[in-house]
Amino acid sequence: MGTGEELDQFGVLEKKVEALIQYVGSFQKEKEALTEKIHIMEEKVADMGAELQRLRSARDQAKQRIVTLLEKIELLGV
Repeated sequence: MGTGEELDQFGVLEKKVEALIQYVGSFQKEKEALTEKIHIMEEKVADMGAELQRLRSARDQAKQRIVTLLEKIELLGV
């Protein structure tokens, strides 16, 4: 194997390593973006859970008020 041929092989290897580095870099950026999206979605899920709990509480309070009003009406004999 001549020196010129060895240099060609090193050149090919160097190009492949550089392409691999760029490929890995793009995956790292994509991972970071997806991690941020996951974080945002987790916050939204938490907010929706809190809102659901608030709505359930409001519904339960409304039910209790209706029951109380029906009891008062029943006491009147209506």
